[in-house]
Amino acid sequence: MKNRRIAFAALVGIGMLATGLYVGRAKAQMPPNRMARVLVVAQTNGFEHDSVPDAMAAVYRMGHESRLWETTLRTDTENITKKDLKKGNFKSLNYFDALVFASTTGELDLTDDQKADMMSFIKDDGKGFVGIHAALDTNYKWPEYGEMIGGWFNEHPWGTFNAPIILEDPTFPAVRHFPAAFVKHDEIYQAKEWSRGKVNVLLRLDETKLDFNNPRVHRDDHDFAVAWSKMHGKGRVFYSTLGHTKEAWDDPDIQKMYFEAIKWVLGMTEGRTTSHASHY
Repeated sequence: MKNRRIAFAALVGIGMLATGLYVGRAKAQMPPNRMARVLVVAQTNGFEHDSVPDAMAAVYRMGHESRLWETTLRTDTENITKKDLKKGNFKSLNYFDALVFASTTGELDLTDDQKADMMSFIKDDGKGFVGIHAALDTNYKWPEYGEMIGGWFNEHPWGTFNAPIILEDPTFPAVRHFPAAFVKHDEIYQAKEWSRGKVNVLLRLDETKLDFNNPRVHRDDHDFAVAWSKMHGKGRVFYSTLGHTKEAWDDPDIQKMYFEAIKWVLGMTEGRTTSHASHY
């Protein structure tokens, strides 16, 4: 998987989105005289999810069909730098408007300079970041990464199950299409070094419908966020644990959530990031 570019042609047929699903639905403030530019990184130095190609294909097709952004897909971290490497058609972070981590795992192959450049891209330049599923299971030895995304993976107590989910922020563009309570068959991560006081919880598990007789449950507060928004400096950050399975990427609800999340981190729509104590 490392050090090679995912071919667009191979990905376009994976995780097909309904024709016209995104076209004409955005009222966007586009970058001057061009489409937005999104870098998707899917390096896996730990568990490798079968759904990674589906997630990458979905992000590409969302941008292509809506004409809101162009997408660069990578399974390595070479582009995560602000240096101009002066080779071929190389694009540094200076070229992009948002960064998406598609179920990255383990310690990514990043130098200290690359880490500093990535955080400057978000925090100082005000560029966007979207974390998909296992993006929380990444970079445990990099404290600012956990601060930026909101925490780290700490097991998935119930595995892949029919997760009972509550909508907490019905005003946020990436989740307002969900009903007040619903079920998704997916793998929900438990987060450590995470606090709802540091994020705006958008979706959470319904704690009244969970089995806590499980040795892998480590949160005494029984607060299991499914999606959240936050700021890191000037940059907008969105994360959701949804998207573990290949089938999730055929779900129009999940497609729309990540489509709207990318629009939001690009500054095309508005949504809150301030924390709240409980659901509405």
